[in-house]
Amino acid sequence: HPQPVDTFRHHHPRHNHFPRLTHHHRAPSSRHTHRHPRGGVQRPRRDEPRRLDADGRAIGKGQHRRSQGVSHVAEIEVENVPGRGRRDRVLRGRSERGRGRGRGGRDEEKVWVPMTKLGRLVRDGKITSIEEVFLFSIPVKESEIIDRFLPTLKDEVLKIMPVQKQTRAGQRTRFKAFVVVGDGDGHVGLGVKSAKEVATAIRGGIIAAKLSVIPVRRGYWGNRIGKPHTVPGKLTGKCGSVRLRLVPAPRGTGIVAARVPKKLLQMAGVEDVFTSSTGHTRTLGNFAKATFEAISASYGFLTPDLWKETKFAKSPFQKYTDYLAESSKAPRPTQ
Repeated sequence: HPQPVDTFRHHHPRHNHFPRLTHHHRAPSSRHTHRHPRGGVQRPRRDEPRRLDADGRAIGKGQHRRSQGVSHVAEIEVENVPGRGRRDRVLRGRSERGRGRGRGGRDEEKVWVPMTKLGRLVRDGKITSIEEVFLFSIPVKESEIIDRFLPTLKDEVLKIMPVQKQTRAGQRTRFKAFVVVGDGDGHVGLGVKSAKEVATAIRGGIIAAKLSVIPVRRGYWGNRIGKPHTVPGKLTGKCGSVRLRLVPAPRGTGIVAARVPKKLLQMAGVEDVFTSSTGHTRTLGNFAKATFEAISASYGFLTPDLWKETKFAKSPFQKYTDYLAESSKAPRPTQ
């Protein structure tokens, strides 16, 4: 009778029923340097340091000879840490060129080269406050102007939503960002930007918000004691179907508003206010724009304290016309 075959013993690779194992199946040994079965790089021995190329990949002996021209070659030592396994310790890593990969470094700040007459006057110190810009209604086309005047400006993203355009090949999806900026002391701006990537949309929204910064007028609810704390009167703004009304409130009331208008009013520096809204306020974009329009209307009416005779002054462009003519002829610095 045939003997019963032990299947596990017959097929187990460690017994002599099969030919000798090839290097494709052999377990890696820590004492030998061997080539990876799939043709990868040559593994070093555990007791000698590994070499890395500029991208942080381990390289073998032959590859190290070819990579002598690489600017960033680091040696790391592999050591066994009790309880933590292997740990790589850098022995030598900085290249002769300095900071390694990339063109230049992050330490180099970009020099602002103004493209408008207002930018040139701000850069050269001829205009020292943003109130001069608002007084003469000069359009601001560069966000660096706002950065100079309002260095404490903070920004916050209200919402990021996908928007689509129908094309012959399908839909083209982009991301729309609503961003609000403000210093909490009478200046606020709202920006909207769409882009293919979220980070680009947020960056563009911040720039758009800075370019739309407006002054916010504040007033009192009762006696004029202390600093202005509320809106000077009843203000209304609208966008789409949304209507928002701002009503002055006594000191200590706080901002009685929904999430979106509350954020804009906080950025504007208003401490106490009542709000009333109608329409489809779930549309965040229209809700934010209606609030921004209501806030911007604070300087839209004349109160008795502004009845003083206006002394007209020259516009900065008219005042510094000779300076602008000379500076326009000067060669611009190359970036």
